[in-house]
Amino acid sequence: MSSWPLTIGLLLIGISQLAVQYRLNYWNRDFFNALASRDGTGLLTQAVIFVPLAGLSVGLSVASVWGRMTTQRKWRQWLTTHILETWLSEEHYRRLESVPGEYQNAEYRISVDAHTATDAPVDLALGFVTSALTAFLFIAVLWNVGGSFTVAFGRIEIMVPGYLVVGVGIYALVFTSAMIAIGRRLPAVIQLENQAEAELLAAANQIREAGKRTRAADGEIEKHRLAWDALGQVLVRWRQLCWQLMGTTLVSQTDVLFAPVVAWVLCAPKYLNGAMTLGELTQASAAFVTVQVAFNWLVDNYQRLSDWRSAVNRVAALLLALDEVLLVEREGRGSS
Repeated sequence: MSSWPLTIGLLLIGISQLAVQYRLNYWNRDFFNALASRDGTGLLTQAVIFVPLAGLSVGLSVASVWGRMTTQRKWRQWLTTHILETWLSEEHYRRLESVPGEYQNAEYRISVDAHTATDAPVDLALGFVTSALTAFLFIAVLWNVGGSFTVAFGRIEIMVPGYLVVGVGIYALVFTSAMIAIGRRLPAVIQLENQAEAELLAAANQIREAGKRTRAADGEIEKHRLAWDALGQVLVRWRQLCWQLMGTTLVSQTDVLFAPVVAWVLCAPKYLNGAMTLGELTQASAAFVTVQVAFNWLVDNYQRLSDWRSAVNRVAALLLALDEVLLVEREGRGSS
């Protein structure tokens, strides 16, 4: 019953953080305008204003961590309890092998995959909503501060209204498209790597259980071989994951480094001809980076989305197998 209050609280915290960020954007303008005009009184005023804004920002960040992790904990408790009750009830874990499906290493899916399946969506959903609100709010800042820009092609002049908004949209589209193209195989690679890790864990557990016996059991050498084979698969999948992450990191880091530079380049002509003050230039460049980060939510969260998708698929496969066990039981009771 506490899910709705927590969700509403997280939204309110996110909106409050956005309001502080919006005010800091204008503080950035006023501070640099005072600096450019060598206004000592203005600088002191801005320093006094900054202190409560910084304190409020830090306090809201701490509250956001509490709300987010509490929601994740309660959601994980609900999902893991449901899976464990079904898995343990009437020893269903013993009957899983009798039904078809991808349910291997159920203990790994219950522990690790259920964790990821409930942890990631809270962060992703909150981040997506915040990014949408941020983009909407700071696009207005870019539109008002940047204004229009006239581009001359010989004798032809074309006026581009809200040119900074157009620029950030094109910039974000380029990097989002690049991330989708380069990282398209990442979810499948992560799923295979998780499966390999689970198989290695299962093989090690089998050896540990065999070691509890007083003498070597038949097939123990085979268990050792399976463990080494599982390790080999882990290393292969890890190498594949490494190559995928290298590609996505190339895109994300290029995006982070180039965004402020592109903003400065776009603002420079208006600043040089006196149509934009130093404070407005810094405000516009900060708003440009903020909007591109919001637009590039997919770029920044592509790996997390892939992890979540892999975990959800593995948990869903286990739940489907347990449902099949329950169905077989009902049919058996009905026929008797």
